[in-house]
Amino acid sequence: MPSNITTLANLDNVSEIATPRRRRRRSDADRSASAILLAAKEILAAQPNASVEDIAAAAGVSRQTVYAHFKTREALIGAVIDAITGEAVAEMDAARLDEGPAADALLRLLDASWRTLQRYPLLLNIATTTADAEADHTRHQPVADHLDRLLTRGRQSGEFTDDVPTSWLATAVVTLGHAAGDAVNAGRMALPDATEALARSVLRVCGVDPATITGLVPGA
Repeated sequence: MPSNITTLANLDNVSEIATPRRRRRRSDADRSASAILLAAKEILAAQPNASVEDIAAAAGVSRQTVYAHFKTREALIGAVIDAITGEAVAEMDAARLDEGPAADALLRLLDASWRTLQRYPLLLNIATTTADAEADHTRHQPVADHLDRLLTRGRQSGEFTDDVPTSWLATAVVTLGHAAGDAVNAGRMALPDATEALARSVLRVCGVDPATITGLVPGA
């Protein structure tokens, strides 16, 4: 019996030692994954075709370590886009879209979206070509929810047109945003001009009174 007690005591001691080690390993793994994700955002934003080796070098880890966290390059890009989408949603949350006139709030939403686009223009371009439709829909659902609530509020207040469905307005807003981003990336428009054109176009599509647009958008 004493030997059994001693054995149990030893096992308890081993468990007490092993638990902090496991926690340290998890903590190290979390830091490693965060470093890889941060490096991937920075590298891919400037070099969309950067290799896993390039990202590993920037993160200060081995190629094998990258693959230990992200099974494929596509999985890593997906994680990066998830992180960027989270940044965009956080900016929209901070923009207080449920406050004030809906037209003002819509411009704040566009501004939040553009800030994300300006940080990662090239990376967001490759995201649209590599993501599968279901993953892309899930990823952008929080953004779509913000836009849908705002458009619904504007329709209910009479600021936005109610002669077309909210879903159509949302599609039009997103499409105009993509067109403005493409124009900037292709060098067809300067960023300030595209920003202004997008704001005017979105407000017009939503049926905002022209006098209101003139007061909200410089140069309108």
